[in-house]
Amino acid sequence: MSRPLALDIDGTMTRPDGGIDERLFGPLREWEEPVVLATGKSFAYPVALCTFLGVPERVIAENGGVVLVDGDLTVAGDATAARRVAERLREAGYPPGWPEPDMHNRWRETELSVTRSVPRDFLEDLASEHGQTIVDSGYAYHVKSPSVSKATGLRRACDLLDRDPDAFVAIGDSANDAELFDAVGRAYAVANADETAAARADVRTEGAFADGVLEALDEVAAE
Repeated sequence: MSRPLALDIDGTMTRPDGGIDERLFGPLREWEEPVVLATGKSFAYPVALCTFLGVPERVIAENGGVVLVDGDLTVAGDATAARRVAERLREAGYPPGWPEPDMHNRWRETELSVTRSVPRDFLEDLASEHGQTIVDSGYAYHVKSPSVSKATGLRRACDLLDRDPDAFVAIGDSANDAELFDAVGRAYAVANADETAAARADVRTEGAFADGVLEALDEVAAE
C-alpha cells in the first residue's frame, strides 16, 4: 500500500552525474497517493518537472517559499529582503547570487540562491541584517525567510490535500531536507546524503541518488 510522498530533486531524483533519472518516471506516474516535489529550486523548475513526469502540479519550491497544489498557489517567502541581500553582494564585489547569466535566480520568487564561492560567514551576516537566514543545500547557499522551510510548505500542502503530515514519506539528501524529515511519518536519506539529513532520517538507503529513491519506493509499496 502506497503513502503520500514528499520528494527532493537534486541529489535525490538525479543520477550521480546530474539530470533526472528516467527510471523514476514510471513509478512516480503510477504512484497511487499524492506526490509532492519538495525542492530548493526556483518555482518554475518543479512545476515543469511535474509536467514532464506526468504527475499533478504539487510542489514545494524555494525551500517552502512557494507552494502550489492543484492550482492553489501560496507565496510565503520575503522576495524584497532577498533582493536587498543580492544588491549588498553586488556592492561587495560578489555575484548577486550566481555569475551571469544567473539561471538559478531568474525565475526565483521568494529567496536568493548564492554560489558557495561566497564566504559563508559574510553571507550569514548580510542575511541576518535583513531578517533572513541561510540554509546549505550542498549545491548552493539559500537566503530565505526563517519562517519558511520545506516543513512549513508540507503543512500547507497537507491542508490543501486533506492529508496529515504524519502520513507522508519524505526522501532527500541534504540539510534543507532535515526539517521536512522531522515533519513526516517516515524519512529516508539516500546513501549520498549529508550528515545533517542522515542524522534526522529514519532510514538511510543502501543505494545513492535515484537508486536510493527506488529502494525506498519499493519498501513503502510493499507494506
